[in-house]
Amino acid sequence: MSAGTELPVGLVGTVTADVTHADTARALGSGDVLVLGTPRVLSLVEAATVAAVSERLPEERTSVGTDVALAHTAPSPVGARVVATAELTEVSGRHLTFTVELSQDGSRVAHGTVQRAVVSRQRFEGA
Repeated sequence: MSAGTELPVGLVGTVTADVTHADTARALGSGDVLVLGTPRVLSLVEAATVAAVSERLPEERTSVGTDVALAHTAPSPVGARVVATAELTEVSGRHLTFTVELSQDGSRVAHGTVQRAVVSRQRFEGA
């Protein structure tokens, strides 16, 4: 695989999580309320981007995050189940663009885009 160009637009990945106290803004230091913290939202949508393409990349390749635009628009309390979804919407050489969303009970609580680059795993793991 030369870069990422063999990845088809339209790949989708999802990640589901139950919000715990460790996921809250207070626990993460990003605020002082007991609702899902934005850093955890970012982690979940990034995990969904990885899930969308990881099975399609050869073992010697991986992807790394390069840019994020994220709007976190509604709270999710401890105990809520959230679903992160990422769809690969653009492939330009080794650069991948995903549309991402986090929902709770079918309602959107965050949305945005995540860009990743396909890279040599060896380069990043130092092997």
